[in-house]
Amino acid sequence: MEAQHAIQVKPGDSLPTEPFNETDMLLLWNKFAQRLMDQGKRLMATYMQMNDPVLKGTTIVLELPNQSTKEEFQTGSNELLGYLRGKLHNHDIVIEIHVNEATETKYAFTPQEKYERLKQINPNLDLLRKTFDLDV
Repeated sequence: MEAQHAIQVKPGDSLPTEPFNETDMLLLWNKFAQRLMDQGKRLMATYMQMNDPVLKGTTIVLELPNQSTKEEFQTGSNELLGYLRGKLHNHDIVIEIHVNEATETKYAFTPQEKYERLKQINPNLDLLRKTFDLDV
């Protein structure tokens, strides 16, 4: 006699669809990217951090620089999607990827470039530098 394993699937209307905002999504997005870095999955984490995703309803829109990057991202995005759906309690979330080959990601290499990038993120950094008379 064969043992049958039944997989129970909830009907679509009983899955959670709680509202969330872009800030909540971005915090979890970056947390997941950091977790990937910690696990040594640097490529996927890099794709996630190339551009900040934008929230449109329950669709997360990410812009990537080319088709091959898009395909590689899609291959690894199931775990991310499950994570976001679970943490945000909303199973309507989808990730939409747009390819914009005109987008060129500029990476900061010199200390001055790194400082300028960090200053964009937090303008108070300049006040800190001036207050303590720090060099870049």
